[in-house]
Amino acid sequence: MPDGSSTKHLLRPKLATTLAEGYALGHFRQDAMAALTVAIVALPLSMAIAVASGVSPERGIYTAIVGGFVVSLLSGSRFQIGGPAGAFIVLMAATVARFGVEGMLLTVLMSGLMLTLLGVLRLGSLIRHIPHAVTVGFTCGIAVTIAASQLKDLGGLHLAGAEPGPLIPKLAALGSALATVGPAALALGLGSAALIFLLRRYRPTWPGMLIAVAAASLAAALLRLPVETIGGRFGGLPNGLLVPRLPAVNLHLALQILPAALSFTLLGGIESLLSAKVADGMTGRKHRSNMELVAQGLANIASALFGGISVTGTIARTATNVRAGGVSPLSGMLHSAFLLLFILVAAPLASFVPLAALAGVLVVVSWNMAEKAEFMRLLRDRRTAAVLLATFGLTLVRDLTTGIAAGCVLAALLAVFKRGVPEEGG
Repeated sequence: MPDGSSTKHLLRPKLATTLAEGYALGHFRQDAMAALTVAIVALPLSMAIAVASGVSPERGIYTAIVGGFVVSLLSGSRFQIGGPAGAFIVLMAATVARFGVEGMLLTVLMSGLMLTLLGVLRLGSLIRHIPHAVTVGFTCGIAVTIAASQLKDLGGLHLAGAEPGPLIPKLAALGSALATVGPAALALGLGSAALIFLLRRYRPTWPGMLIAVAAASLAAALLRLPVETIGGRFGGLPNGLLVPRLPAVNLHLALQILPAALSFTLLGGIESLLSAKVADGMTGRKHRSNMELVAQGLANIASALFGGISVTGTIARTATNVRAGGVSPLSGMLHSAFLLLFILVAAPLASFVPLAALAGVLVVVSWNMAEKAEFMRLLRDRRTAAVLLATFGLTLVRDLTTGIAAGCVLAALLAVFKRGVPEEGG
């Protein structure tokens, strides 16, 4: 069977290719089991990412249902799973804080249009040329920022005012509130994170995140622990999807959010193509990068219409899909269907989930996201270390866009300088 190398330039969904090659009942059974496995992973993660992004938890599930379905339907990869991603938490939270939910939805919609345009213009290969040190630098920077953003809920802290967005003021505010730490919340948060790590090591096939969140919810309810829950902060989850509608659009707001939309577009393109590349490495197949960008763009447009947040290809869920035996894009579509079933049948159960447990989930996500070994390896070379640290530092103290731009410019300047210096002995 060909690996897809000869057709990787096509703007044709992999679903069409899969069905044309032949799809049997046995394939469907494999996809259904993989889809259930991925949905179990995606459920707590989607809610946690939404809460950390400054919106209600159901918006994360809407994103996985609607955006994830469109990604798999049109994807340039057979195995890509789309949904909300931890990498977007920082950008999303800042956008919601500045422009509100309506502004966030418009930002997602605009970034979807941009991603679609990038794919149609066949510019997917350009995104893949971003230096590796830049990718590692901003990924580690985002991981640190996500971990910091979860400290308040993890410890049940009570701040005197609003939690600052920038990292240094945030840490200062959290430090001054240490006296308000809630022992029950801290125990649930750290316990959830520890249980996930233990299950990953000793029972790697078990759904660690779901088990940890369910155990924390059960403990909080039975012991009547004084901790904040999803129901306490947001109320119950709706039993269904929202009616699709266009976000409020006006030219002034669109111009204001344009920089954020560009950041969403850049990060979405990078994350999606990295995820597809990981799937390629696991399966020996080749994805269609331009078709993937079109799929991600249209998925973001759909997500915005249904009240969701940013959609991107997710490395952890895509890898889970491959390991669980998914063989076609139908596994991703079925994973969305399983999540929809949860919303329709069991949404009230989400009200009992402690926010500290979701914070524990995201602490694990940030730990796994940080490419620690690769970060240390890149520090061994002076040029790559300079690019890495510039990207990492500016992502922390400024923002993602500044970090990526500075890292790419520095990498280009160092490459030019290296070419201009004659080889020793030449």
